[in-house]
Amino acid sequence: MNLRRKQRLWTVVAVMCGIALTMGLMLYALRSNIDLFYTPGEIVYGKGTQQTLPKSGEHLRVGGYVLPGSVKRDGSSLRVTFTLYDARGKVNVSYDGILPDLFREGQGVVVQGVLNTPQHILAKQVLAKHDENYTPPEISQAMTVKQGDGA
Repeated sequence: MNLRRKQRLWTVVAVMCGIALTMGLMLYALRSNIDLFYTPGEIVYGKGTQQTLPKSGEHLRVGGYVLPGSVKRDGSSLRVTFTLYDARGKVNVSYDGILPDLFREGQGVVVQGVLNTPQHILAKQVLAKHDENYTPPEISQAMTVKQGDGA
């Protein structure tokens, strides 16, 4: 191998190592900002074919409907607790803050927070959905009861 080919080879190897290092550092920096989306049923029974359950302390987003009659407000603070449900399960949510104007029982919401216990979420943000006209197919399928399934 002549000198010129060796220099090109080492240049290519150095560039590839630099790219790999940059990607690794980016993924390491972003790992704490990644929030996975779950439905209440996926938190209770697991997600995907392997039925992977989220771990306590994991940052996540949960989309579901507010169970009618479950909203309880603390009279001396902004603390609110409510239950999110879908066709497969229910999870409890605690939130300390001002809820969106569109938040109400039976309404679809997305909660962003930390899983405290296997079925309790400490919410940092609550987003109320304003319209049910469009829902992605995989979300609408997860939110509807299949024939023969009980909630």
